[in-house]
Amino acid sequence: MSGKLSYDSSNLSGFVGPAEIRAMESEIRKAHDFLEKRNGPGKDFLGWMDLPERYDESSLLEIQKTATNLAEKSDLTVIIGIGGSYLGSRALIEAVSSPEMKGRTVFSGYNLSGAELESLLSELKRKDFSVNVISKSGTTTEPAIAFRLIENMVVEKYGLKGASERIVCTTDRDNGALREIAREKGYKSFDVPRDVGGRFSVLSAVGLFPAAAAGVDILSLMKGARDQKLEMSAMGVTENPAYIYAASRNALYRKGKAIELFSVFESLLSHTAEWWKQLFGESEGKSGRGIFPSECNFSKDLHAVGQLIQDGERNIFETFLIVEKEVSGCAVPFLKDDSDGLNYLAGKKVDEINRKAYEATARAHYAGGVPNSTIFIDERSAYCMGKLFYFLETAAAVSAYISGVNPFDQPGVEAYKKEMFRLLGKPGA
Repeated sequence: MSGKLSYDSSNLSGFVGPAEIRAMESEIRKAHDFLEKRNGPGKDFLGWMDLPERYDESSLLEIQKTATNLAEKSDLTVIIGIGGSYLGSRALIEAVSSPEMKGRTVFSGYNLSGAELESLLSELKRKDFSVNVISKSGTTTEPAIAFRLIENMVVEKYGLKGASERIVCTTDRDNGALREIAREKGYKSFDVPRDVGGRFSVLSAVGLFPAAAAGVDILSLMKGARDQKLEMSAMGVTENPAYIYAASRNALYRKGKAIELFSVFESLLSHTAEWWKQLFGESEGKSGRGIFPSECNFSKDLHAVGQLIQDGERNIFETFLIVEKEVSGCAVPFLKDDSDGLNYLAGKKVDEINRKAYEATARAHYAGGVPNSTIFIDERSAYCMGKLFYFLETAAAVSAYISGVNPFDQPGVEAYKKEMFRLLGKPGA
């Protein structure tokens, strides 16, 4: 199976160079050893490293079969989750699924918008639908509220037996409110691995089931992750592209570059950038440290924040995600009177013009004092997305270890919850 991933750091020259990365070798090696020897902070949450092998073909085919059956009986499959319980699968579905299958997948439980929930419930009244609810505990407020509302509608519409055929739970293997609900009501379930944190869970049933329901080839996805793991494990610590990316980020941060933009030139990758934002933000932002992660969707955002990036405060660096082989046949037509002055582009594919927009942006930002690097994937395929997920998860873990923090905890996430529960009058809050 073809499909490459590569990392180009040439536009970091003058800001961070190969000699500087080599000088960080002891820090990189320490982070590497934490992962390989499994003896660093957060060592109980390194199961993500094994996910490409943990799911054998029979396990993947069971997920595929159940997800396909669920989707085939429905006009819509509702995916309920928040944070790591939905961002990875949404990124994958947006990047890879066909327009038809994307249109039959809807997400809920990722915010507390009553208007949005009301609109969804109104739509579900008119359609056949099924549900995949994802929560390790089953008590996270946002998805729990959405599930309570949507489960009630499933039961009202299809009865208790019908609900048991249309609701699939992805949750803890043994414990938690959602596990108890699944047992009591006979809902089919898949396990959230206990040794995998939410933001690292896209290659588990958390991400695999929704992706399979949306027609994604999850066997190809996992092969891409396995191949990326094997390729990187065969490299030295200063040649591994995930390690170079991680070290470069830290070197730039130490020089005052405190904001990283993850920029894409394809709207179908915008949720991949959202997934990246959580992965790095939650892994590194603690103990008074951390690079602020933000995403840009170009060229749209070049007409919004492009001025600031080009000429604003020099505290930014940028990482581009670029697809080498887009397959759209959309081309600029010839116009006889050339009234819009675009005949110089006639016959060119829009993807070709978009590529030049990326190259121009990377050059202009670099010349303006914004160091940037680029992650290239061959195509928007399940295989390449598997490679990308494993690459970025490895980079996030190594980068956090170099920064001196535990990549796998998130103590600050509970702060708003405690205050919200107090304000809402939750018993014991």
